Amino acid sequence: MKPILLLLLPALILASCQQPVDNTKVLQNRIDSLEKKVADSYKPGFGEFMSSIQSHHSKLWFAGQNNNWKLADFEIGEIKEALEGIRKYDTDRKESEQLVMLNPAIDSMSGAIAQKNPARFKSAFHLLTATCNNCHHAVSFEFNVIKVPDASPYTNQDFNSGDKK
Repeated sequence: MKPILLLLLPALILASCQQPVDNTKVLQNRIDSLEKKVADSYKPGFGEFMSSIQSHHSKLWFAGQNNNWKLADFEIGEIKEALEGIRKYDTDRKESEQLVMLNPAIDSMSGAIAQKNPARFKSAFHLLTATCNNCHHAVSFEFNVIKVPDASPYTNQDFNSGDKK
């Protein structure tokens, strides 16, 4: 047994003294491959975000008109989330820089919802709608006019349901 160990000992010593393999090129290739996958992955465009905001704007109105404050809170949250998505994915668009003008209107709407105040909600909604249009003017999309909805396109949603307290 000892002679075998004596023969293996030099081999183990030599093996431990070898220079580590340089994996830099392999790792760089992997990084490059992953960066390409990330660059090619789906990122919502500005129009998708705006369409989402328009949809939630409409639902927000009908939730507020029916004193469905939980739904209204959800919808203003969805609008905020879409705006965050624009700030994250569409930083190269000049329109993204103008989104800050929406903050006071969003804050006003959130406050009205938190207070469950129908009159304040209506006023805040009109402010939000006007601010959307002001933003559209600021970025030369004045042809895209948002208004208070007069009919729900969502015939499959009951805006009266939910805890209205």
